[in-house]
Amino acid sequence: MKRVLGGIAIALLIIAALGFFLLPGILESNINRVADHDPYEVSEAAQAMHDGLSVVDLHADTLLWARDPLERSSRGHVDVPRLTEGNVTLQVFSAVTKVPYDQQYEGTSGDSDIITLLATVQRWPSRTWDSLLERALYQAEKLKDAESRAPEKLMVVRNAADIDRLIERRGGGSFPVGGLLAIEGAHPLEGKIENIGTLYDAGYRMMGITHFFDNELGGSLHGLSGEGLTDFGREAVREMERRKIIIDLAHASPAVVRDTLDMVKRPVVVSHTGLYGACESPRNLEDPLMKQIADAGGLVGIGYWEGAACGTSPAEIVRSIRFAVDFLGIDHVALGSDYDGAVPVAFDTSELAVLTAEMLNAGFTEEEISKVMGGNAIRFFRENLPQG
Repeated sequence: MKRVLGGIAIALLIIAALGFFLLPGILESNINRVADHDPYEVSEAAQAMHDGLSVVDLHADTLLWARDPLERSSRGHVDVPRLTEGNVTLQVFSAVTKVPYDQQYEGTSGDSDIITLLATVQRWPSRTWDSLLERALYQAEKLKDAESRAPEKLMVVRNAADIDRLIERRGGGSFPVGGLLAIEGAHPLEGKIENIGTLYDAGYRMMGITHFFDNELGGSLHGLSGEGLTDFGREAVREMERRKIIIDLAHASPAVVRDTLDMVKRPVVVSHTGLYGACESPRNLEDPLMKQIADAGGLVGIGYWEGAACGTSPAEIVRSIRFAVDFLGIDHVALGSDYDGAVPVAFDTSELAVLTAEMLNAGFTEEEISKVMGGNAIRFFRENLPQG
């Protein structure tokens, strides 16, 4: 009997261990889904046009998940092989460091955190379990490690000169994908202004103010207070500007957006969003604020999920892009997928030619397509990243 019980105990331990190792994949497969679909029809002309573009996506949360970004995965939306298949020149990789259990578009508090459990289950270093700063640093390390293992496939971009080197390398016959690091909400500062420098040294060149909850810098679009920038938030904005870190107002409360625009001397981005006039969703800022961002030289990335575009099909995404171009101006619209951000989508990054095809079908000009698909973002980064 003891031997039988011992065998059962060992079997249970093996099952538990397998569950521990398999759980991250099971979890992501249920969250970062791609809808089942037949292959999209892309004409030869549309594919040829797409292959000649410099495609840029302003937001993906790929580094959050337990996968090697260099390996093509059967789950999620983004990895380097699929970026290459989709002819993506530059992907902004955003670090998620805290997500409340009650995450919703309205009335979310910051009193809980899913990422603590996720970091443990995914076997992140113990230093990340109770430090938001360390979680951001770890995700930066993941991207830099991938670059070190395959520099011919991935190039981390830190300044405007790197943008030029990336374009030159791709034009010279090699096709590395560029990766630029961003922070989704500045709570990894942990209330210390000097941590902006720590994150900058780790490679971060874009920083959001808030994510799904109010933090030390100010109110979230989805939070409880609706407040603007705090004194610490204003100090942080000044330091970001001084270092030429691009400020991202995705998820920021309207009051934070107004306060930031009143302060800054450089244009800002809204990396992943929709336009309220195209999709009346609480996820989207009011249109006059978006116009103010664009009029100040800013860039707006249009997302591919239901909450941003009120649909996920290529035609529905392109409908939002058309509204944004007409309302904000052609020079201020980009792609902001929110890939790997716990959102179901209708196509992954390997299938991005379908957007080019759909824009052609919708009557976009070649210039409009070139600018939206990446030209605007390349120009914006050249002008606003540190020069060298």
